Amino acid sequence: MSDVVPPEVRPKPAVPAKPPNVGAPSPSSPFPPQGPGIGGGGGVSGLPPSAIPVPIVNHGHSVGHNIGHGVGHVAGHVGGHTAAHNGGHGHGGSHSSGGGSTLLGYIGIDTIIEQMRKKTMKTGFDFNIMVVGHSGLGKSTLVNTLFKSQVSRRSAGWARDEKIPKTVEIKAVSHVLEEGGVKMKLTVVDTPGFGDQINNDNCWEPISKYINEQYEKFLKEEVNITRKKRIPDTRVHCCLFFITPTGRSLRPLDLEFMKRLSHSVNIIPVIAKSDSMTIEERQEFKQRVRKELEMAGIEFYPQKEFDEDMEDKSDNDKIREAMPFAVVGSDKEYPVNNKRVLGRKTAWGIVEVENPNHCEFAQLRDFLIRSHLQDLKEVTHNIHYETYRAKRLNANGGLHPISSNDTQESNL
Repeated sequence: MSDVVPPEVRPKPAVPAKPPNVGAPSPSSPFPPQGPGIGGGGGVSGLPPSAIPVPIVNHGHSVGHNIGHGVGHVAGHVGGHTAAHNGGHGHGGSHSSGGGSTLLGYIGIDTIIEQMRKKTMKTGFDFNIMVVGHSGLGKSTLVNTLFKSQVSRRSAGWARDEKIPKTVEIKAVSHVLEEGGVKMKLTVVDTPGFGDQINNDNCWEPISKYINEQYEKFLKEEVNITRKKRIPDTRVHCCLFFITPTGRSLRPLDLEFMKRLSHSVNIIPVIAKSDSMTIEERQEFKQRVRKELEMAGIEFYPQKEFDEDMEDKSDNDKIREAMPFAVVGSDKEYPVNNKRVLGRKTAWGIVEVENPNHCEFAQLRDFLIRSHLQDLKEVTHNIHYETYRAKRLNANGGLHPISSNDTQESNL
């Protein structure tokens, strides 16, 4: 019998441990240090990071998409919501047949959030909001109250010597706001003259034309052979539609406007100057408005078909049940309980703008800026703009002949 030669036993290569300076947030970073465990600085039960298996879950989102469309998200939601959103949905990622893998050491994947945050802090982001409604409903005042600065073109009604425009005009004013080191270029698009005429037939057409013109500008930049590193985004991300607080029902013009534009822009209806109604009248009016919108087949933002998962559906259902928000705007402060608060002074007291017991301004602000700002931008890009882009290119056989000169320049 021949001797059995034992197989060669090679020593297991050592896995490098996680560098001590990787993963620890800088003093200026808004991200708190991770707790004991994966990616944290402390380890688990004294074990080095190299001994902790790190699961890899292959989502459908590619890193490129996250960086491209998550930039504004990082600025608007620096924190846990960014990580959850970037990792939870999308298209184009690689898939593993085993459903996941296990790392034997630290790589640094978790630093992508910090990289995106730093890039966003340098470049900033854009947000474009349109306000539509009758004159005298406090549109400009509400926008100034939302952003706590004079960002709208006016905060008062028409002067006696000022003529009401004969047609709907479009006026856009841009400002750069900075908070916590994050810069946002805010553009407020006003529509004076809407609904102020005796004959308001087709008064929504200038507004629809403006919205489509911004899509056209973006599309023109996209199809150029030599594109800009960052395409200027003038597309309307949100349209605040102001409802007159009649306490009865929506006007035919209101329904017609929202029906025609709900498929090209994110419409958020609000009841203006809600302090003109009692609490009971306000609730009845809100229910009546929701019912009329449902009967007319009008879907306002956030639309149900865009809910990405059960968590989104649960959060958005609460918002949809509270809409339209009954709001009050004011850029004046008054003393209340030894504090200065924004409000409207009346003969019987002060209506506090940010008091949820007085109106729903705080809910609108939190929804519009603090929780759904990035989603408004994404729905604009992925849904409304893509719909316009597909129709525009299909109508021209995949080409983009805006004019003969533009076509010749694109073909050079």
